Amino acid sequence: MKKSLVALAAMAMAGAASAQSSVTLAGVVDVGVSSYENKSETPLGVTAKTSKTALTQGAWGASRLIFRGQEDLGGGLGAAFYLDAAIFPDDGTVGGNVANSGSAVSGLFNRRSTVSLLTAFGEFRLGRDYTPQFWNDNVFDPFSTSGVGTNLISTANGYSSNGAAVNGFQANNMYVRTSNSVGYFLPPGLGGLYGQVMYAFNEQTSYDPGNLTPNVPNNSRAGTYVGGRFGFTREKFDVAASYSSATLADNYFAGLTTKLDTFNLGGSYDFDVVKIMGEYSRAELKTTSSGPVPNGNFNGQPTGTGYLLGFTIPVGPGLIRGSWSRVTIDPNRVLQFTDNPRADKWALGYVHNLSKRTALYTTIAQINNKNGYDLGLGNSPAYVLGGTFQAKTSRGIDVGIRTFF
Repeated sequence: MKKSLVALAAMAMAGAASAQSSVTLAGVVDVGVSSYENKSETPLGVTAKTSKTALTQGAWGASRLIFRGQEDLGGGLGAAFYLDAAIFPDDGTVGGNVANSGSAVSGLFNRRSTVSLLTAFGEFRLGRDYTPQFWNDNVFDPFSTSGVGTNLISTANGYSSNGAAVNGFQANNMYVRTSNSVGYFLPPGLGGLYGQVMYAFNEQTSYDPGNLTPNVPNNSRAGTYVGGRFGFTREKFDVAASYSSATLADNYFAGLTTKLDTFNLGGSYDFDVVKIMGEYSRAELKTTSSGPVPNGNFNGQPTGTGYLLGFTIPVGPGLIRGSWSRVTIDPNRVLQFTDNPRADKWALGYVHNLSKRTALYTTIAQINNKNGYDLGLGNSPAYVLGGTFQAKTSRGIDVGIRTFF
């Protein structure tokens, strides 16, 4: 693997001498110690706990190795590439599997691998890239969806920064990133307006006549993604809204298609002494049918609603970070005998900058579950469930060091 990376770097530098205007090698190395404890409880007050301590990576920002470059084509045109590989300094591996919410994508540059055409009218980008709706969850979170501080909106989508699958509203393998995508970004200089749209191909085979389609699930429509994000920023103010629709599953012969439609709105304002940020998110899982609805699908469309409030306070060479987030699930069942599942989370952390590149950090957080919900902190051990046990609290702490180059 090391030889491959050296060869890639050599080819990139050779290209810089001939055609590229610029080629850059950059990266982040983030390692720390994390400790987790989950608590379950019965109605009679009997408790059960699971706990774990581990050397982890990415609790401040995901460790990665980045190759990026740009070429001036003349006439106001340009070309660019961006290759982003996950690295795991806790065990020395590169690439491998990166959790993309409910599933993992293998390969070297599985974080991002794109090529772009740059024009005066905006950027046209192709490849594997971050989705529009994820940006609001990330940008307006004081912890940037990393480590135990990750907001519950992100957790409920089944994503965790360290690659662990977690329980949530709906595991969405197109939440953070999507492959096979075509994107467009508005150009700068629009008076503070910015935005993007994205479409991802499902790359499924279509059959004519349709009865020749193999009778297996998720081979006709699953994998399609469409989304967009538009915002406005000026000086210390920033606000953005996004909408997306991800086709998660299908069954051609049953006539069923399942989509997750998500809307979120986030904003921030920097008062200098403190920066305030917040977000509202709503996701709806929709299963449509071209024929009679099969048994078991008589319930309405379940929804997940999330809220986030956060702040950062600069203190000398450091930064205090804090947030509160909540997710409530509405199953929309015809018969429902309990209150809606809900989880609340608070997180508090401090980053101490030793230099412009290197920082020490620590974060502590706790999730409180109610009414049968079982959200947990990233990479935490499983709750003790079953019988009369229900998830109650998940607590975690990160302590680490991060440097970038």
